[in-house]
Amino acid sequence: MTQLKNALISTSALFLCSGVLIGCTASAKSSEDEAPKRLTENRVEITIKESQRCFVANGLPDHPTGDFPNRGNPNAIERQDVNVCVPLEPVRAEFITQIRGTMGIAINGVQFRPNTAGYYDPEGRRGHSPRGDKNWSIDIFGARGKLGLDFNNAHVGRGGLYHYHGIAKHLLDTSGSSLIGYAGDGYEIHYLNEDVQSGWDLKAGERPSGPGGRYDGTYNEDFTYVGGIDANEKPRLDPCNGGELSGRYVYFVTDSYPYVPRCLVGVVSEDFNKANHNAERGERGPRTGNRDGRRGEGRRGEGGRGPRQGN
Repeated sequence: MTQLKNALISTSALFLCSGVLIGCTASAKSSEDEAPKRLTENRVEITIKESQRCFVANGLPDHPTGDFPNRGNPNAIERQDVNVCVPLEPVRAEFITQIRGTMGIAINGVQFRPNTAGYYDPEGRRGHSPRGDKNWSIDIFGARGKLGLDFNNAHVGRGGLYHYHGIAKHLLDTSGSSLIGYAGDGYEIHYLNEDVQSGWDLKAGERPSGPGGRYDGTYNEDFTYVGGIDANEKPRLDPCNGGELSGRYVYFVTDSYPYVPRCLVGVVSEDFNKANHNAERGERGPRTGNRDGRRGEGRRGEGGRGPRQGN
């Protein structure tokens, strides 16, 4: 809480849950006795344009960050030109979309990118590389040093894109509620701490191939979806970390795997789920579809379609 008290924040129309408009300019400064943090100037505007909720932002957070570059992350934070839209009224898709790039955007204009570019590679300096075995993908929270994540569960990608891999508790202060962002298909993203439970569990036993050894959470493939009921006799979240909140379907960021949803159930805006960091700095290329957020779900597999959804 000390770092929040020391933050210097100037905000106009900080947050309206209706999503009509957010206009925010913020700077965060730390005292000398705190851990190193970066002075940032956050700018984000959220507007409703016909059937879209649109974000224009500079990609800088409205809170202190860790020190970048650092030992686990060689990249420095850079301002971005973020200009993305999500459907105002989400529509369920025929297929689940597996996420390889950005799955959503926080209310402060910082993106959620749950995956990494690392795969098991015994020849790699860290035991993984982008050229490794695609059957064994690194989960950032299981990686040695967590690839330089800071205390906001965020780090920096190529191109200077600061992005979240888990919950940044400051988002709750920014919104004044559990709403922390919007997914690429338009559904809300919430954080409720221990009030909801992921449906994913760590597998028992040993890996049959690749790196071998016991399932320990280093790889996404170390986990399996089991669903079921939690200790409070409430349904655990679905495979995309979604569930009901006040009678509406929403996604959740959780404190356990998968942390941030790895798939989306709705029709995804063409502004999201691009695997290349630079492609998701918010710089729009030519559009081939209409502006209602609809797009094809792509190929099955990486960044493509998952299972067909039920009724």
